[in-house]
Amino acid sequence: MELTLVAVVGVISMVAVAAFSKRLGIAAPMSLVVVGIALSFVPGVPALEVEPELILAGVLPPLLYSAAVNMPATDFRRNFGAISGLAVVLVAVSTLGSGWLFHWLLPEIGWPAAFALGAVISPTDAVAATSVGKKLGLPSRLLTLLEGEGLINDASALVLLRSAIAAMAGSVSIWGVAGDFAFSVVIAVGVGLAVGLVNVRVRALLNDTVLNTAISFVVPFVAFLPAEEFEASGVLAVVVAGLVTGHQSPRYLRAQDRIGEAMNWRTLAFLLESAVFLLMGLGLKTLIDEVHEAGYSSGRALLIGLVAAAFVIVVRIAFVAPLIAVMRNDARRAAELKPRLESLQARIDDLDTDSRFGPRQAERMRLRVTRGAADVEFKLNEALGKRGGVVLAWAGMRGAITVAAAQTLPEDTPLRPQLILVAFVVAVTTLLLQGLTLPALIRRVKVPGDDRAKLREEFVQLVSELGESREAVLAEAANSGGYAPGVLEQVRGDSLAARPRGGSKPMSADGLDEAREQYLTLRLKVLDAERDRLLTLRSQHRYSSQALGHAQQVLDLQSARMEQLAESTADA
Repeated sequence: MELTLVAVVGVISMVAVAAFSKRLGIAAPMSLVVVGIALSFVPGVPALEVEPELILAGVLPPLLYSAAVNMPATDFRRNFGAISGLAVVLVAVSTLGSGWLFHWLLPEIGWPAAFALGAVISPTDAVAATSVGKKLGLPSRLLTLLEGEGLINDASALVLLRSAIAAMAGSVSIWGVAGDFAFSVVIAVGVGLAVGLVNVRVRALLNDTVLNTAISFVVPFVAFLPAEEFEASGVLAVVVAGLVTGHQSPRYLRAQDRIGEAMNWRTLAFLLESAVFLLMGLGLKTLIDEVHEAGYSSGRALLIGLVAAAFVIVVRIAFVAPLIAVMRNDARRAAELKPRLESLQARIDDLDTDSRFGPRQAERMRLRVTRGAADVEFKLNEALGKRGGVVLAWAGMRGAITVAAAQTLPEDTPLRPQLILVAFVVAVTTLLLQGLTLPALIRRVKVPGDDRAKLREEFVQLVSELGESREAVLAEAANSGGYAPGVLEQVRGDSLAARPRGGSKPMSADGLDEAREQYLTLRLKVLDAERDRLLTLRSQHRYSSQALGHAQQVLDLQSARMEQLAESTADA
């Protein structure tokens, strides 16, 4: 009964704090941490102790999977170099630097424990940063970097943490750590790919939204558990499975299944994220009590935590500066490459008459050149300048995963309670300091957001191309004949091109069931053709993920409505 009451009060509190934070313009995670810290010192509030394994193996996989499913695979690929720099190289640098700092400040803990704590405080939590960034209109590429970093860096940090903990019990070489990391990545990617592909194929066999969503809830763990069993990164396997699922879902899953699943996952992700940050704050009083019971000084832990927080902030700033320079250099190289690609595109049609190439080989070459030209345009049009670099450098908040990872340190770790409190101080300091000042920084540096006029123009052009598929289907239907008067025109009028902002409605055929059935059949056929064309255009990378996503959303809403009407007609 007490547990039920705590759960009910917790959910109500999370919703209330999130709603209040929205009014104040503050990211909900920061408000929840503050509320949790305040409640932890209120007499009578139960001390909730959550096993760290529950957070790392029970909460982290679904949170990462939910974010990965919504990450456009093309954007992730285009920014993979910068994302891997932030999520792998920066994590390794932060771990080594922080480990040296902790060994200097706490020499009695030894090098392995120092590096373990360094790995704990290295990964960032981008939930607050992306929520603030989306609200204030940060450019899509900057948001992709923050989200991609948050997806991958937990895996890097946990692998390094595992190596550091192993070093506490024996000797571990640098080459051994590098080998373990490479093995972990290869196995995790393989498991994630397999789970993602099997996931969409199996769920495509089901024609039930509830069953589809139910299966999706276990997919993160289906990817996580085998990878961990092979001693690889379960977190990375989850991310790969999510990316594959999100990319393949429009091809295999029904629109109404994906819409229902997305809504349920947004709700679940909100509850899990809110609970993690609230529990993070609620744990402060318990951590302080454990430090005192062990005979250590909480003041010393606070001071070391503040120093470590300042250190990781400075390291990130120092790392992002050359990273932005590298990205700007990529843009310069893209500008130099553009004339060559334009020349190739001008000659690409000659491949059809060139006897040296077969039709498939010519099509593959044409696709590669088209993708290459689209990637060049992306680097030129979506380049990040110094302003974006300033925001990226400051958006390095740590979160609840840092605290949970610290609690996995072995029980015989020297000064263990104090080290956990140090990790907590780093997480809270960066979360509140950087999180609360990030909106003001974004406004001050005036990072240019996405060009809305250009996006609208791009969407109109995309809709025009989809309209060609619609007209091809309607022309075929007109040639075949047999349709009731007005059916073809009604389908044309309800298409994406004619109604870009709304759903479609079935033709009122004055009670004629045959005309209604013809309309639904033809409308679904048009939507299928438009979806297939959209997927082809997506594979060519010529349109931005924003335009493609908007078109996909409109098609999904229309398709879901038509699918439901078709099912109700069949049942009747």
